[in-house]
Amino acid sequence: MADIRVGVTGCGGRMGRMLVAEVRETPGLALAGGSEAAGSTLLGRDIGELAGIGPVGLLASADAAALVAGADVVIDFTAPAAAVGHARLCAEHGTALVLGTTGLGAAETAVVEAAAKRAPIVWAANMSPAVTLLQDLVRMTARLLGEDYDIEILEMHHKHKVDAPSGTALALGRAAAEGRGIDLAGHSQRVRDGHIGPRKPGDIGFASLRGGDVVGDHIVVFAGEGERLELTHRAASRRLFARGAMRAARWVAGRKPGLYSMRDVLGLGA
Repeated sequence: MADIRVGVTGCGGRMGRMLVAEVRETPGLALAGGSEAAGSTLLGRDIGELAGIGPVGLLASADAAALVAGADVVIDFTAPAAAVGHARLCAEHGTALVLGTTGLGAAETAVVEAAAKRAPIVWAANMSPAVTLLQDLVRMTARLLGEDYDIEILEMHHKHKVDAPSGTALALGRAAAEGRGIDLAGHSQRVRDGHIGPRKPGDIGFASLRGGDVVGDHIVVFAGEGERLELTHRAASRRLFARGAMRAARWVAGRKPGLYSMRDVLGLGA
């Protein structure tokens, strides 16, 4: 059976370089190429050299359309504006997409959802299998403990991260809301400053910390009277996200169009 050809968008970024290296090391996958934004100083560089694995004979290109056309699966960990453009290209060519980009707004989300009608897309705020399981634990805990326990979600990331709360924190919030049978948008507290009064019952609170080179820490707190339960995930390396993306790439190749999650990849069912 032929290897699955994988293209990496944003191949010169920190995550892109790691993805290139991981594709090269993963049995059953083969590099199809990599793309970078027009005007990037990395254009024309060998993507293997950028990834620190030595030359692979593939140069970073600004032609994302050609990359998509020549790949079985494209992996995207870029930025919202770029990601939706890549999703449109995947829809045009019927190329599978593994999307790990976070921070998409409602309009950008709608583009991805529309693209999934024409191409298979695995979209996850966090590609870690452990975080996927954490979401299930949060959902179950919120359902079983009920409103007697206040839910707070604390996340910390490196100082260069531009969106807050993190996509993973929001995914955990959605899982908690689903467990409670409520809508997160109507029961979310993201900012606290000054004299704000007592906590509103039923709200799910968020707090974001930024500093240093923290890859990603997430803590979901269930605070009750006389006790507190904390569910925690700490990422020590971005490589775990790259490995999760490889797992998703192998799974999604050849699937019918649709919007899938890491729960689907792990076989966790509906």
